[in-house]
Amino acid sequence: MHSATRRLTHLALSPQKYQPFRICSAATQVQCQIRRCMSPARLYATSSEGSKRRRLDSNSPGPAKRRHQSTMSPLVVEEVDDQASDSISGGIPWEPVETTLKTLLLDVAKYIDENPASSDGPDATSHVVVPDELVKQPIILRFTGGWVRDKLLGKKSHDIDVAINKMTGYQFGLRLKEYLEIPGNLEKYGLESIASDDKQNQKAGKSDRSKAVGGLHKIEANPEKSKHLETTTMQILGLDIDLVNLRKEIYTDEEGRIPQIEFGTPEEDAERRDATVNAMFYNLNEDKVEDFTGRGHDDMKAKIIRTPLQPYQTFKDDPLRVLRLIRFASRLGYTIESTALEAMRNPEIKDALRQKISRERVGTEVEKALQGPDPHEALRLIFSLNLYETIYSDPAKAEIEHDTPDVEGWDVLIDTLRDMISNGNVVQEELMRDHEEEVLAWQLSAIVPYRNAPFPEPLQPGKKAPPPIPVQVAREGIKAPNKICEVINAAVRNQLEISDVVDMLYQKKRRPDKLIEGDDPAARDVLGMAIRRWGPSWRSQVMYSLLVEVANTQDQVEAIERRYTTFVEHLRQLELTDVCAFKPLMDGKELAKAIGIKPGPWMKDALDVVMAWQLRNPGTADTAKAIEEVKNHQTNGELTSDLVQHFLKLTIRPLFIKATPATVTEQGRKVTTERLPEKLTMSSMDDSVKKPWKTAKDSYSLDVLAWVMRSLDEKLVAQVWPLIIPPLLTFGDDWEAGYKRIGADFIDTLLKATPSALLERTGLGEVFEQALVPCLTYLPTITEEEESIPLLSSVYPALLTLARKRFPGEEPPPLATTPLTPKARQKVQMLDTIIRKGIIYGYSHCGTSNPKITTVLFSNLAIYLQELGIDSVKHLKFLIPTLSEALSSPTGTATIPMLLSATDASQAVIRNAWPRMPGYRGEVLKGLALCWVKVKDTEEEDAEQLRAKLIETVKLLEAAVARECDFEAEKRLLINADARLESLLA
Repeated sequence: MHSATRRLTHLALSPQKYQPFRICSAATQVQCQIRRCMSPARLYATSSEGSKRRRLDSNSPGPAKRRHQSTMSPLVVEEVDDQASDSISGGIPWEPVETTLKTLLLDVAKYIDENPASSDGPDATSHVVVPDELVKQPIILRFTGGWVRDKLLGKKSHDIDVAINKMTGYQFGLRLKEYLEIPGNLEKYGLESIASDDKQNQKAGKSDRSKAVGGLHKIEANPEKSKHLETTTMQILGLDIDLVNLRKEIYTDEEGRIPQIEFGTPEEDAERRDATVNAMFYNLNEDKVEDFTGRGHDDMKAKIIRTPLQPYQTFKDDPLRVLRLIRFASRLGYTIESTALEAMRNPEIKDALRQKISRERVGTEVEKALQGPDPHEALRLIFSLNLYETIYSDPAKAEIEHDTPDVEGWDVLIDTLRDMISNGNVVQEELMRDHEEEVLAWQLSAIVPYRNAPFPEPLQPGKKAPPPIPVQVAREGIKAPNKICEVINAAVRNQLEISDVVDMLYQKKRRPDKLIEGDDPAARDVLGMAIRRWGPSWRSQVMYSLLVEVANTQDQVEAIERRYTTFVEHLRQLELTDVCAFKPLMDGKELAKAIGIKPGPWMKDALDVVMAWQLRNPGTADTAKAIEEVKNHQTNGELTSDLVQHFLKLTIRPLFIKATPATVTEQGRKVTTERLPEKLTMSSMDDSVKKPWKTAKDSYSLDVLAWVMRSLDEKLVAQVWPLIIPPLLTFGDDWEAGYKRIGADFIDTLLKATPSALLERTGLGEVFEQALVPCLTYLPTITEEEESIPLLSSVYPALLTLARKRFPGEEPPPLATTPLTPKARQKVQMLDTIIRKGIIYGYSHCGTSNPKITTVLFSNLAIYLQELGIDSVKHLKFLIPTLSEALSSPTGTATIPMLLSATDASQAVIRNAWPRMPGYRGEVLKGLALCWVKVKDTEEEDAEQLRAKLIETVKLLEAAVARECDFEAEKRLLINADARLESLLA
């Protein structure tokens, strides 16, 4: 042996501080000089034999033989080439925390050997019986499976499986817990506490097969789902530890393949594992790697995945091993051995995988594979082995009931996704920004074969429809988490819209001069609101849409990528990639206060309108200005206009659409053809169905509509005319007087903002008249006085506004001999009709027995007479007796407001029909005189005002008749007859 350097590396725990330290020596002979050393030592040395190894332990000849009584584990000396080319042939690289764990486990094993527990204790029960030949053996611990493989490959691993030779994992875990509860032991290993309370136990597991005990999470065997091992999991020093006994499985049920679990040897345990590279053990007691299959090292060097036993039997025992081998092959970059591939294609194995394995375990393997370094290879293997429908399907459904996925061209799909990720283009940079979004893209690609599945119908009328088929497949087939299912649901539902938006934007970019119907697809607000509508996961949804298009047109991948690249670049230019995080200038409460409406469900969509306005005006940041615009409807800014149109389209229209009157078309025009009457049904007579705006839930719509009406101007009313007319006429058609009054108020407000030309063009003047005039007959006693008065108070002004808008610019002529224009004649006819059918008929029906109703009638009479002008003379023969009777009514003294309104109406009669007053002066004086006598000495409220108006009326009458008669003489006759009239007539 040449004079190569020999090194001794001794890892141990300091007895004083219990911290790892390293002892190096240049000696060829090693002897422990410290009693009670607690960790094993390993000697590595170089030799002229290159990579050849020789192991020296306490049973081998050589200088390392023990010469004193020490508790130190046996020394292991190995000759290692300093320039070993492959980590597979090298030693185990230990992390400090792993060294501490190893020391802890060996100390626990020694504690158990020195303090055997009673085998009949309740905590020591297990389904597995310990053979007699193992009872007297010492505890031997091995790290198994993936940890050994990863360490030999030079990779870190935080999951460690610990195999015990003579105890179940649960039994060992209980003794470990017992050992750590001894005072001072926790501190030896840097630990602080043990999970022992109920809250921590509940976190450990909740199912009927997962029982949390003292911080240990025990998972019992479930052979029906090929979970043959009883294991116990725990966390120590941040490492996930699985404790399990060495075992063998004896199958006595050939049909059901239900195994009998027994303690086994390391060789038997290794043979039952899924792959040779996962069947190597690390013996903690002897500090060495064990390869009982004899192929583990060789297969790692050759990068082959091979089953220790015959593949068919291995997969039959546990079909999940099919997915595990796929995962390991994609993770390690290994090739699955040909006989294993053949067995994985076996229909019996696929059927067992579909039916026998719990979908939670299937989903876990798929998720790990897609999160690994090569998800493309994992999906390629699933596809090439015809396992797609086995994995991505709902096992509860029979195959005949299940939708058939379209896997044609899936290789092109996953190749495209792999290339996009590796090339790092704009789409990858924006839509797959991190590992999580890349994994989500692979998960979405896996459900693309169900892209053509029809959307399910509701199971019962009126009920919510089940989620789309791809969501059901993900949820039931691989038990995808809710977060993933929500993204899939959104991606599937929005795919067509996303594809259309991308396509229209691309066309707009190519042909900016081409006219496009509807919204501008390149506009900032259109794109921004679309993305906000899709939600925070919009990037993954767009990625799914791209993949769907690739699957549909596999020969146009480059063209598809160009369109989506254009889309993403445009979003970046407009700074819309984070639009979902933008906040509206005002919140719901501020908007509700500005509009004057109680907060409610209307706010969400209304805030979207505010956001769209912000997107169109990216420089706007003044919240107070936006609130003021909404609050002050006279400003009629862009935001107010947007809100008006939004409310009418999305809030008002859906609530009124079932009760649209038959007198108007969808365009807001008068119907000129006859329509068959609506068929009466139970639902058509149910206001909660036909008129939901009456319900408490949707009553807010009346406040919203009121704000809309206040915000209208001539320009805006023309834009929303078809949307505003149906709700207003619906109120007029309602049977309740209260809603008729609301309709009359809204019509009055609308007409004031409506250009006369628009009213004439649509022909709705007559429709409004037909809707309002019948309301004039809503009088007591058929209609309650409390309902009639507000209704009449709203209808008369609305009808007057209608007359002025229908016949604009037609002022009353000064003399009866002046000829009327055709429109003026129509206006006069309309006003005459209202006076006759409304006021004259109303008084004749109610008289002075309803003074409040009479007050409303006379108040509006004065206004209408003023509008008629000289044409009011035709009504004198009815009005003069009516007013005289009202003024002289014996009940008049009790209703000063009625007398005031009658006096105002008398003055209007005199002003507008003054040429005819000489013939009616006696009747007028009679009413005024009798009224004066009754109120001359009264001290009621407004009596003084009434007396002043009576005097004013007498003077007005005198001015009208003075040229035709000796009015002064007539007054003196009246004063001589009744001196009380002197203050009225003098």
